[in-house]
Amino acid sequence: MIPIILCGGAGSRLWPVSRESHPKPFIRLSDGQSLLQKAFLRAVALPGVSEVLTVTNRDLFFKAEDEFREVNSDNVATSFICEPFGRNTAAAIAAAALHVAEKHGPDVVMLVLAADHLISDQAAFSAAVERATALAREGKIVTFGIQPETPETGYGYIEADGNSVVRFVEKPPLEKAREYIASERFLWNSGIFCFTAAAMLREMRQHCSDIVDTTDACMKASRISEGNGWTQVQLEPKTFGAVPDTSIDYAVMEKCDKAAVVPCSIGWSDIGSWAALSDLCKPDSNGNRVEGEAMLHDVDNCYLMSRDRIIGAVGVRDLIVIDTPDALLVVSRDRAQDVRHIYSKLKARGHEAHKLHRTVHRPWGTYTILEEGTRFKIKRIEVKPGASLSLQMHHHRSEHWIVVSGMAKVVNGDKTLFVSTNESTYIPAGHKHRLENPGVVGLVMIEVQSGEYLGEDDIVRFEDVYGRA
Repeated sequence: MIPIILCGGAGSRLWPVSRESHPKPFIRLSDGQSLLQKAFLRAVALPGVSEVLTVTNRDLFFKAEDEFREVNSDNVATSFICEPFGRNTAAAIAAAALHVAEKHGPDVVMLVLAADHLISDQAAFSAAVERATALAREGKIVTFGIQPETPETGYGYIEADGNSVVRFVEKPPLEKAREYIASERFLWNSGIFCFTAAAMLREMRQHCSDIVDTTDACMKASRISEGNGWTQVQLEPKTFGAVPDTSIDYAVMEKCDKAAVVPCSIGWSDIGSWAALSDLCKPDSNGNRVEGEAMLHDVDNCYLMSRDRIIGAVGVRDLIVIDTPDALLVVSRDRAQDVRHIYSKLKARGHEAHKLHRTVHRPWGTYTILEEGTRFKIKRIEVKPGASLSLQMHHHRSEHWIVVSGMAKVVNGDKTLFVSTNESTYIPAGHKHRLENPGVVGLVMIEVQSGEYLGEDDIVRFEDVYGRA
C-alpha cells in the first residue's frame, strides 16, 4: 500500500493561525504535533507501508519535509509531487495514480488521506482500511463514510446500502440533514479514498479523460529527482495549467458505477472551524476552553487561544478569541464558519495577513519581523545547520547583520568572511551577498534593514540551491 497525503488548501476558516504560506495542515495541536504530522504517523502505522507520497504546493515542500523529518523515526521513504499552483483534488489524485502505476505497478493499492483531518481511533481506522483494501482489490473505488453523530450542514453525505453507494449529496440545509440522520441510510463523506492505481486511471479515462490526459502530459514534461527509495516530481507549470480544476467527487465518484463505501466510526473530524478545533480542548466548569494564559471573570462557553500574551475577558458568552502576534480574531461561536470572509477580504485587499505570519518559514530556516517603520525593518533570522540562503542582491536597501549565536559564513561582494557571535557585518545596497551556516548548531542573527523600499520582492537571486533563482 502507498498512502497519498493531499496537503494543500488555504484553511481560511482557521485564520489567523492558518494562512496561505502556513495553511491548516501545519497548525500544531496542544500535544505539539501538526495535523500533517498526525496524518503521516497515521499512514505509516498501517501494515505494509514503506513509502508515503505527498502531493503539495512546491512552496510548502521544504516545510512538509521538515515536518516529516521530526516524526519519521523509522525512516520511511517520503516522496513528493510538487504542484506549482492548486488544481483541486482530481488533478492531484491523477498525478499520484500515474506516478504510482509507473513506479510501483498498476495493481498497487493507494490510500488517499487529507493532511488536515483528525482521526482519533487508530485501531478502528486500521480495520476500516483493511475492509477498504479488500474492496479495492476487486476493482472498486472506495470511499470512507463516517457514521454521523449530528445533522451537520458543513459536510457532504453519502446514501449507502451496505458497501454500495446509492448517491452522493452536496452539503444540505439543516432540515434535510436531520432527515438524513433519521433515515439511518446516510453517512458523512470523509474525503478518504482507497483504490488500485489501475482502477482509478480506468475510471478517469472513462469519466474525465481530459483531466488524466493533461495530467499525463504534464508528468512527462516534469522534472523528476530520485534517491534511495524516494522521488520528487516538480510539475511543469505550463502543462499543469492546462489541467481542469475539478474535485475528485465531481470528476469521478458521482459518475462511477464502481464506487463503494466503508461505513466506519473512527473519531473523524475535518477540523473545519475554530469551533471544531476548540472541542479538542477540555472545558472548565463554565464551559470555557483556554490554550495559553487567560484571566476570566463571569465568562461562559468561550474558547480563548494565545501563545504569546495573556488574555483578559469579563462578562462575555459564546465567543472565540484567537490572538497571534500580528492579528486578533473575535467571533461568535455560532458564526465560526464565517471566518473565511475575513480571510477573503484580506486577500482581496492584498493585505499580507492573509498570506504570512510575522515568523515566515523558508527552506533554509525562518525569519521573524520584530519591528518595522519608515525606512527600517528589524528581523530575527535563524538558519539551519549546513543551510544557506541564495546568492542575492537588493536594489533599494542595505542590511546590518549581528550574529547572536553560532557562526555565519558571509559572501559580501568580492569577499568571503566568517562572522562569530557578538560580531557584525554590513551589506550595502547593490552588493551580491550570501548567508550560510557552516556549523552544526543553529545560526541566530539580527538583521537591520534600512532604505527607501523594504518589500520582500526587492531581491535578485543569482544562485539558489532550492531552485528559486
